[in-house]
Amino acid sequence: MKPNFPANDNCILPGYALTHHARQRMLHRGLKLEAVGVALLYGRVASVRGAVIHAIGRKEVRFYAREGIDLSRYEGVHVVCSSDGAILTAYWNHDFRGLRPGPRPRAPRDAA
Repeated sequence: MKPNFPANDNCILPGYALTHHARQRMLHRGLKLEAVGVALLYGRVASVRGAVIHAIGRKEVRFYAREGIDLSRYEGVHVVCSSDGAILTAYWNHDFRGLRPGPRPRAPRDAA
């Protein structure tokens, strides 16, 4: 299955709109509109510092492969949205530790 996303429109899916910043970041990072749309449709959702992040990792790739949907090309795509659906930025990152719930452990301070 290959979703069809508009090429020149700021509205990717109903309820989501690309900001100018997001479009610029996608261009510089080599992310296609299709990758962002797939992350919005199939990615896990996490709330981090007031933003909503849609991300595709190994778990999503494996889960949807059983459904006949190949997401392997999009593994590592993160899409950061505001609560009103504005897509703020998008990037590749295979480290999902920042999406875990709860406080993140801090590095110990020097006792000097």
